[in-house]
Amino acid sequence: MQFVKVDDAVLHYQTIGGPDGAPVLVLSNALGTDFRIWRDVIVRLVGKFTILTYDSRGHGLSETGDGPITIARHAEDLAAIMDHAGLSSAIVCGLSVGGLIAQQLYADRRDLVSALILCDTAAKIGDADIWNQRIAAVEANGLAGLAASVMPRWFAADFIANRAEEVAGYRTMLERQPASGYIGTCLALREADLRDQARQIGVPTLCVVGEEDQSTTVETVSALARSIPGARFETIKGAGHLPPVETPEMLSEIILAFTDTLADRPAIN
Repeated sequence: MQFVKVDDAVLHYQTIGGPDGAPVLVLSNALGTDFRIWRDVIVRLVGKFTILTYDSRGHGLSETGDGPITIARHAEDLAAIMDHAGLSSAIVCGLSVGGLIAQQLYADRRDLVSALILCDTAAKIGDADIWNQRIAAVEANGLAGLAASVMPRWFAADFIANRAEEVAGYRTMLERQPASGYIGTCLALREADLRDQARQIGVPTLCVVGEEDQSTTVETVSALARSIPGARFETIKGAGHLPPVETPEMLSEIILAFTDTLADRPAIN
Protein backbone atom coordinates (compact mmCIF):
# COMPACT_ATOMS: atom_id res chain seq x y z
CA MET A 1 0.00 0.00 0.00
CA GLN A 2 1.14 3.54 -0.76
CA PHE A 3 0.26 6.68 1.18
CA VAL A 4 1.06 10.38 0.87
CA LYS A 5 0.07 13.32 3.04
CA VAL A 6 -1.69 16.11 1.13
CA ASP A 7 -2.40 19.18 3.23
CA ASP A 8 -4.19 17.80 6.31
CA ALA A 9 -5.03 14.29 5.09
CA VAL A 10 -3.12 11.10 4.39
CA LEU A 11 -4.31 9.68 1.07
CA HIS A 12 -4.12 6.09 -0.14
CA TYR A 13 -3.05 5.33 -3.70
CA GLN A 14 -1.50 2.60 -5.82
CA THR A 15 0.77 2.74 -8.84
CA ILE A 16 1.29 -0.22 -11.15
CA GLY A 17 4.21 0.21 -13.48
CA GLY A 18 4.02 -0.40 -17.20
CA PRO A 19 6.54 -0.83 -20.00
CA ASP A 20 8.93 2.02 -20.76
CA GLY A 21 7.05 4.65 -22.72
CA ALA A 22 3.63 3.23 -21.87
CA PRO A 23 0.85 5.80 -21.48
CA VAL A 24 -0.29 6.71 -17.97
CA LEU A 25 -3.87 5.82 -17.00
CA VAL A 26 -5.41 7.38 -13.88
CA LEU A 27 -8.59 5.89 -12.40
CA SER A 28 -10.80 7.97 -10.07
CA ASN A 29 -13.60 6.31 -8.13
CA ALA A 30 -17.28 7.06 -7.50
CA LEU A 31 -19.01 8.41 -4.40
CA GLY A 32 -19.23 5.82 -1.64
CA THR A 33 -16.61 3.50 -3.15
CA ASP A 34 -12.86 3.00 -3.06
CA PHE A 35 -10.35 2.04 -5.70
CA ARG A 36 -11.21 -1.65 -5.48
CA ILE A 37 -14.06 -0.99 -7.93
CA TRP A 38 -11.41 -0.83 -10.67
CA ARG A 39 -9.80 -4.21 -9.92
CA ASP A 40 -11.33 -6.16 -12.80
CA VAL A 41 -10.47 -3.39 -15.25
CA ILE A 42 -6.91 -3.12 -13.97
CA VAL A 43 -6.23 -6.84 -14.41
CA ARG A 44 -7.22 -6.50 -18.07
CA LEU A 45 -5.13 -3.37 -18.68
CA VAL A 46 -2.02 -4.09 -16.64
CA GLY A 47 1.08 -4.22 -18.83
CA LYS A 48 -0.42 -1.80 -21.34
CA PHE A 49 -0.30 1.33 -19.14
CA THR A 50 1.34 2.74 -16.08
CA ILE A 51 -1.74 2.80 -13.83
CA LEU A 52 -2.53 5.07 -10.90
CA THR A 53 -5.60 4.54 -8.77
CA TYR A 54 -6.42 6.02 -5.39
CA ASP A 55 -9.04 6.46 -2.68
CA SER A 56 -10.58 9.92 -2.83
CA ARG A 57 -10.41 12.07 0.27
CA GLY A 58 -12.81 10.68 2.85
CA HIS A 59 -13.13 7.31 1.09
CA GLY A 60 -11.48 3.94 1.60
CA LEU A 61 -8.19 4.31 3.46
CA SER A 62 -7.85 8.05 2.73
CA GLU A 63 -8.46 10.46 5.57
CA THR A 64 -11.16 13.12 5.33
CA GLY A 65 -9.11 15.94 6.80
CA ASP A 66 -10.53 19.20 8.08
CA GLY A 67 -12.47 21.90 6.35
CA PRO A 68 -14.89 21.71 3.44
CA ILE A 69 -14.49 19.21 0.64
CA THR A 70 -15.00 20.59 -2.85
CA ILE A 71 -14.46 19.19 -6.33
CA ALA A 72 -11.53 21.61 -6.63
CA ARG A 73 -10.03 20.14 -3.45
CA HIS A 74 -10.49 16.61 -4.78
CA ALA A 75 -8.68 17.68 -7.97
CA GLU A 76 -5.88 19.24 -5.93
CA ASP A 77 -5.52 15.93 -4.10
CA LEU A 78 -5.21 14.02 -7.36
CA ALA A 79 -2.70 16.53 -8.72
CA ALA A 80 -0.62 16.18 -5.56
CA ILE A 81 -0.64 12.37 -5.81
CA MET A 82 0.40 12.53 -9.47
CA ASP A 83 3.16 15.01 -8.71
CA HIS A 84 4.35 12.81 -5.83
CA ALA A 85 4.36 9.75 -8.11
CA GLY A 86 6.14 11.64 -10.89
CA LEU A 87 3.28 11.18 -13.37
CA SER A 88 2.02 13.65 -15.96
CA SER A 89 0.23 13.83 -19.30
CA ALA A 90 -2.15 11.06 -18.25
CA ILE A 91 -5.34 9.62 -19.63
CA VAL A 92 -7.64 10.40 -16.71
CA CYS A 93 -10.66 8.12 -16.33
CA GLY A 94 -13.18 9.26 -13.75
CA LEU A 95 -16.40 7.51 -12.72
CA SER A 96 -19.35 9.56 -11.42
CA VAL A 97 -17.85 12.14 -9.02
CA GLY A 98 -14.49 10.94 -10.33
CA GLY A 99 -15.55 12.30 -13.71
CA LEU A 100 -16.10 15.72 -12.19
CA ILE A 101 -12.70 15.48 -10.54
CA ALA A 102 -11.16 14.62 -13.91
CA GLN A 103 -12.81 17.64 -15.54
CA GLN A 104 -11.63 19.91 -12.73
CA LEU A 105 -8.11 18.52 -12.94
CA TYR A 106 -8.04 19.40 -16.64
CA ALA A 107 -9.23 22.93 -15.88
CA ASP A 108 -6.62 23.43 -13.15
CA ARG A 109 -3.60 21.39 -14.32
CA ARG A 110 -3.68 20.80 -18.05
CA ASP A 111 -0.11 19.52 -17.93
CA LEU A 112 -1.39 16.44 -16.11
CA VAL A 113 -4.12 15.49 -18.60
CA SER A 114 -3.59 14.24 -22.16
CA ALA A 115 -7.08 12.75 -22.58
CA LEU A 116 -10.27 12.19 -20.60
CA ILE A 117 -12.55 9.19 -20.15
CA LEU A 118 -15.70 10.40 -18.41
CA CYS A 119 -17.68 7.42 -17.21
CA ASP A 120 -21.28 7.66 -15.93
CA THR A 121 -20.89 11.31 -15.02
CA ALA A 122 -21.84 14.84 -16.03
CA ALA A 123 -20.63 18.41 -15.69
CA LYS A 124 -23.34 18.91 -13.06
CA ILE A 125 -24.89 15.97 -11.22
CA GLY A 126 -28.26 16.40 -9.56
CA ASP A 127 -29.55 19.50 -7.80
CA ALA A 128 -29.40 20.94 -4.31
CA ASP A 129 -32.57 19.16 -3.15
CA ILE A 130 -31.23 15.73 -4.10
CA TRP A 131 -27.96 16.24 -2.25
CA ASN A 132 -29.59 17.87 0.77
CA GLN A 133 -31.91 14.88 1.08
CA ARG A 134 -28.99 12.48 0.76
CA ILE A 135 -27.01 14.32 3.44
CA ALA A 136 -29.99 14.40 5.80
CA ALA A 137 -30.53 10.65 5.34
CA VAL A 138 -26.92 9.85 6.23
CA GLU A 139 -26.97 12.19 9.22
CA ALA A 140 -30.16 10.53 10.48
CA ASN A 141 -29.45 6.86 9.82
CA GLY A 142 -25.84 6.49 8.68
CA LEU A 143 -24.71 4.94 5.43
CA ALA A 144 -26.26 1.59 6.36
CA GLY A 145 -29.67 3.25 6.25
CA LEU A 146 -28.95 4.55 2.76
CA ALA A 147 -27.56 1.37 1.24
CA ALA A 148 -30.83 -0.29 0.22
CA SER A 149 -31.80 2.67 -1.95
CA VAL A 150 -28.30 3.10 -3.43
CA MET A 151 -27.87 -0.44 -4.76
CA PRO A 152 -30.53 -0.08 -7.52
CA ARG A 153 -28.88 3.19 -8.55
CA TRP A 154 -25.46 1.54 -8.70
CA PHE A 155 -26.36 -1.69 -10.46
CA ALA A 156 -28.51 -2.92 -13.34
CA ALA A 157 -31.53 -5.08 -12.49
CA ASP A 158 -29.94 -8.28 -13.84
CA PHE A 159 -26.80 -7.77 -11.74
CA ILE A 160 -28.90 -7.35 -8.59
CA ALA A 161 -31.00 -10.41 -9.41
CA ASN A 162 -28.18 -12.79 -10.33
CA ARG A 163 -25.07 -11.64 -8.49
CA ALA A 164 -26.35 -11.30 -4.93
CA GLU A 165 -23.00 -12.05 -3.28
CA GLU A 166 -21.28 -9.23 -5.15
CA VAL A 167 -24.11 -6.82 -4.40
CA ALA A 168 -23.74 -7.70 -0.72
CA GLY A 169 -20.01 -7.03 -0.91
CA TYR A 170 -20.40 -3.64 -2.54
CA ARG A 171 -23.15 -2.75 -0.08
CA THR A 172 -20.63 -3.46 2.68
CA MET A 173 -18.10 -1.24 0.88
CA LEU A 174 -20.58 1.62 0.93
CA GLU A 175 -21.58 1.09 4.55
CA ARG A 176 -17.93 1.13 5.69
CA GLN A 177 -17.03 4.44 4.05
CA PRO A 178 -16.49 7.29 6.52
CA ALA A 179 -19.77 9.18 6.86
CA SER A 180 -17.85 12.46 7.07
CA GLY A 181 -16.17 11.81 3.74
CA TYR A 182 -19.41 10.77 2.09
CA ILE A 183 -21.27 13.82 3.35
CA GLY A 184 -18.38 16.10 2.44
CA THR A 185 -18.40 14.81 -1.14
CA CYS A 186 -22.19 15.15 -1.32
CA LEU A 187 -21.68 18.82 -0.41
CA ALA A 188 -19.03 19.08 -3.14
CA LEU A 189 -21.44 17.58 -5.67
CA ARG A 190 -24.20 19.93 -4.57
CA GLU A 191 -22.05 22.95 -5.33
CA ALA A 192 -20.24 21.69 -8.43
CA ASP A 193 -21.21 23.07 -11.83
CA LEU A 194 -18.57 22.54 -14.53
CA ARG A 195 -20.80 23.09 -17.55
CA ASP A 196 -18.89 26.17 -18.70
CA GLN A 197 -15.56 24.36 -18.24
CA ALA A 198 -16.80 21.33 -20.21
CA ARG A 199 -17.23 23.47 -23.30
CA GLN A 200 -13.55 24.44 -23.01
CA ILE A 201 -12.13 20.92 -22.90
CA GLY A 202 -9.50 20.62 -25.60
CA VAL A 203 -8.13 17.10 -25.24
CA PRO A 204 -9.54 13.90 -26.77
CA THR A 205 -12.50 12.86 -24.64
CA LEU A 206 -14.64 9.75 -24.41
CA CYS A 207 -17.95 9.77 -22.53
CA VAL A 208 -19.22 6.33 -21.48
CA VAL A 209 -22.45 5.28 -19.75
CA GLY A 210 -24.18 2.08 -18.72
CA GLU A 211 -27.47 1.74 -20.56
CA GLU A 212 -29.32 1.07 -17.30
CA ASP A 213 -27.71 3.85 -15.27
CA GLN A 214 -30.41 5.47 -13.13
CA SER A 215 -28.08 8.06 -11.56
CA THR A 216 -26.42 9.63 -14.58
CA THR A 217 -28.65 8.44 -17.38
CA VAL A 218 -27.82 7.83 -21.03
CA GLU A 219 -29.44 11.17 -21.83
CA THR A 220 -27.36 12.95 -19.18
CA VAL A 221 -24.04 11.54 -20.36
CA SER A 222 -24.97 12.04 -24.01
CA ALA A 223 -25.60 15.72 -23.24
CA LEU A 224 -22.16 15.93 -21.62
CA ALA A 225 -20.56 14.45 -24.73
CA ARG A 226 -22.36 16.95 -26.97
CA SER A 227 -21.08 19.83 -24.85
CA ILE A 228 -17.39 18.81 -25.21
CA PRO A 229 -15.80 19.62 -28.56
CA GLY A 230 -15.09 16.45 -30.51
CA ALA A 231 -16.05 14.07 -27.69
CA ARG A 232 -16.94 10.47 -28.44
CA PHE A 233 -19.89 8.73 -26.81
CA GLU A 234 -20.36 5.04 -25.98
CA THR A 235 -23.02 3.04 -24.15
CA ILE A 236 -22.49 -0.28 -22.37
CA LYS A 237 -25.26 -2.86 -22.45
CA GLY A 238 -26.09 -4.60 -19.22
CA ALA A 239 -24.48 -1.99 -17.01
CA GLY A 240 -25.86 0.51 -14.54
CA HIS A 241 -23.82 3.19 -12.79
CA LEU A 242 -20.69 1.11 -12.10
CA PRO A 243 -19.49 -0.50 -15.35
CA PRO A 244 -16.02 -1.36 -13.93
CA VAL A 245 -17.83 -3.68 -11.53
CA GLU A 246 -20.68 -4.94 -13.74
CA THR A 247 -19.06 -5.15 -17.19
CA PRO A 248 -15.27 -4.78 -16.79
CA GLU A 249 -14.57 -6.64 -20.02
CA MET A 250 -16.62 -4.25 -22.11
CA LEU A 251 -15.32 -1.15 -20.35
CA SER A 252 -11.72 -2.33 -20.76
CA GLU A 253 -12.27 -2.93 -24.47
CA ILE A 254 -13.75 0.55 -24.86
CA ILE A 255 -10.82 2.11 -23.01
CA LEU A 256 -8.31 0.25 -25.19
CA ALA A 257 -10.13 1.13 -28.42
CA PHE A 258 -10.17 4.80 -27.43
CA THR A 259 -6.57 4.98 -26.25
CA ASP A 260 -5.37 3.21 -29.40
CA THR A 261 -6.61 6.20 -31.41
CA LEU A 262 -4.91 8.89 -29.34
CA ALA A 263 -1.67 9.01 -31.28
CA ASP A 264 -3.70 10.00 -34.33
CA ARG A 265 -5.98 12.49 -32.57
CA PRO A 266 -4.40 15.85 -31.84
CA ALA A 267 -5.83 17.98 -29.05
CA ILE A 268 -8.43 20.54 -30.06
CA ASN A 269 -7.23 24.09 -29.41
